[in-house]
Amino acid sequence: MRIGKQDNAVTAIATSDEHSITVRGHDLVSDLIGQIDFTDYFWLLVCGLRPSDTQKAMMNACLVAIAEHGLVPSVQAARMTLAAAPEAWQGAMAAGLLGMGSVVAGSSETAGRYLVEVVAAGGDEAAAIASLEGLKAARRKVPGLGHPQHTAGDPRADKLLEIADRLGVSGPHVAALRHLGTHAPRIMNRPLPINVSGAIPAVILDAGWPIEAMKAVPLLARAGGLAAHLYEESQRPIGFILSHNADLAICYDGKPAK
Repeated sequence: MRIGKQDNAVTAIATSDEHSITVRGHDLVSDLIGQIDFTDYFWLLVCGLRPSDTQKAMMNACLVAIAEHGLVPSVQAARMTLAAAPEAWQGAMAAGLLGMGSVVAGSSETAGRYLVEVVAAGGDEAAAIASLEGLKAARRKVPGLGHPQHTAGDPRADKLLEIADRLGVSGPHVAALRHLGTHAPRIMNRPLPINVSGAIPAVILDAGWPIEAMKAVPLLARAGGLAAHLYEESQRPIGFILSHNADLAICYDGKPAK
């Protein structure tokens, strides 16, 4: 059974034959291996062109900012999976990445798409205020703002915005984010600092990264953090401790057995 279009059977990413492998128009062996670092390669793979020095610096900053934040749910899922299946690093890594959704670690895409909407509406103070008032009326959260731990301000976001300013990257998406950060606390009537999931899409969109590939940035970064946790789990396991304490923390309130 055919599903979807059948008339675009092409790819521009890679091909290979008996003697060579070509990636984005470059010979993998002679042009890339040992000649390019991984951030450059990541940008080349996704966008088809090598990044400028400024784009590379901004991407590096974003990847470092989001790679690790302690025992968040996706990390706990990965470590408990490895505890239960120590031979399955791939399964544990997948468990952690699958847990990166719209609330924790994967929220940069949601914030990025929201910023694109605000910029399309003008991106100025008026557009930000109108958008915030619309979210308030709909009882919706503001993507990219607020943090349960960093209530006085997310230091990672502050640093990324500082770097974007210094590199000359800051453009319409950073401006829109700052307008939102300025007016959201008053309109929503609660502290709503810019968080790292808002800063990452703002700076990397202004650097030229496509919104359609936004989720790739935190996914790649967190894969590095997960590798560290899985290696530590293999040496100093806490997965069953996490599981046991979760069991102790939750009370059964269902019907008693007859």
